[in-house]
Amino acid sequence: MIENLPPCPTCSCEYTYEMNALVVCPECGHEWVPAESGAEVGAATGERVVKDAVGNVLRDGDSVVVVKALKVKGSPSGIKAGTKVRGIRLVDGVDGHDIDCKVDGFGAMQLKSSVVKKA
Repeated sequence: MIENLPPCPTCSCEYTYEMNALVVCPECGHEWVPAESGAEVGAATGERVVKDAVGNVLRDGDSVVVVKALKVKGSPSGIKAGTKVRGIRLVDGVDGHDIDCKVDGFGAMQLKSSVVKKA
């Protein structure tokens, strides 16, 4: 059991509580593992930490939602905001494209982590 629980990273609520291995915010419902608080994880393990548009840490296999409409070269319609993408892979892509995924209706492509949020 953790003696000093951290405030919620989403809404800064001080009234967080533990639920098994997670810390939960009663105001916004955000759940997280306290040992994985962003920069500390990357610094401690030497791994690159990839965060989404709102600051959540992304991992391989996560599901994400596109937060803004994206134009796709060679397609008359782009990817609409709110499109859910399942089973992402984090890669060292070109030009900031650090997510490798398959988007329904478009196929395999790379996305930037700044245009998605964790689902």
